[in-house]
Amino acid sequence: MEEEELPLQKGGLDTSEALSSPDNETSAPGCTLGALYWACVRNDPAQLQAMLDDGVSPEEATQVDSNGRTGLMVACYQGFQSVVALLSRCPFLDVNQQDKEGDTALMLAAQAGHVPLVSLLINYYAGLDLERRDQRGLTALMKAAMRDRSECVAALLMAGADLTAVDPVRGKTALEWAFLTDSFDTVQRIRQLLRRPQVEQLSQHYQPEWPALPGLVAQAQAQAPPSLLERLQATLSLPFVQSPQEGGVLDHLVTVTTSLASPFLTTACHTLCPDQPPALGTRSKSVPELLGTAPPPPPVPQPPQEIPGPRVFVPYQGPQGVLSMCPQWLQPRDSTSSRPLPPKILLSKAPSSFMQWKPEPRSSGNRRLALPLWRYQELRMERRRQEEAGLAQSQEKMG
Repeated sequence: MEEEELPLQKGGLDTSEALSSPDNETSAPGCTLGALYWACVRNDPAQLQAMLDDGVSPEEATQVDSNGRTGLMVACYQGFQSVVALLSRCPFLDVNQQDKEGDTALMLAAQAGHVPLVSLLINYYAGLDLERRDQRGLTALMKAAMRDRSECVAALLMAGADLTAVDPVRGKTALEWAFLTDSFDTVQRIRQLLRRPQVEQLSQHYQPEWPALPGLVAQAQAQAPPSLLERLQATLSLPFVQSPQEGGVLDHLVTVTTSLASPFLTTACHTLCPDQPPALGTRSKSVPELLGTAPPPPPVPQPPQEIPGPRVFVPYQGPQGVLSMCPQWLQPRDSTSSRPLPPKILLSKAPSSFMQWKPEPRSSGNRRLALPLWRYQELRMERRRQEEAGLAQSQEKMG
């Protein structure tokens, strides 16, 4: 990978974070923001629950602050999980609404690293657009990859985000942006998902047996018992903390305990689509869409249709007689012809008397600026007065 100078580094601030914090918005007497917005900003689930029970209007649900952010966007940016969970019940919220920078609620939660909020938006908000782009053409997946939010990247990819999408400015994918911004955890997580693109344990056909167990048992039985020196080395060696090996015993333990056959899952929840486990690049439906409780999309306003009045169409008749022998540009035009008319040229004669510019007398009381009168202008005006005086004398003599 070639080294380039990046406009966005991992430690740099994004333009969306340069916006003023919602805490700076004060509830002044002239402020038009309602109680729903302030309940989201102040992380007050009790007040929000009461307002949702009483019912809110579409105007209250779609109010935005000076940055163009709704209460849902602010809650996703700040990481208010209870507020985001309650707002999923509001039927008037547009989860794909964008602020002045083009960021959606999903973008703000992903680039901030709030994994529970990203999962809430994906699973409980119907109609979520994973490929919505901001003003620079970046998706939520690209923004999370730039910030090294590996778990958010994994959640977006397993929800169906496009890993091959590129931004229109640099032409980079999310994986390439992770390379350029030194997001090594994200690079490793994406490579791991590419090796295992499907969550096998969430399928009904998953077998909890460990595939590597028979080979390890046969290898242990074939080996000779360890000697005294090997036992001393194993006892005196210092253990170092290592990451779980992919396909190892710890990895298999996590896989088994999170499968559908695990008592930890069967007693707490149940899946709505056991035949369709999450897979890389496959868009799955949200919970409201699976239950059939998703609110209908808002109607698109259409312009009013004009009722056409009665029209009379007269068939075109070509010129007859002498006019048929004239060229087309000399023939008379009718209103039904689509051919352009010849342009009309208007001529006007310049006036014979020249208008003389007379400078305004300067007043000593008012301080006003006047244009300077140069020497050549004075000579020209004096010559013109002499010519006019000579012309007047010659006319008097002739008269």
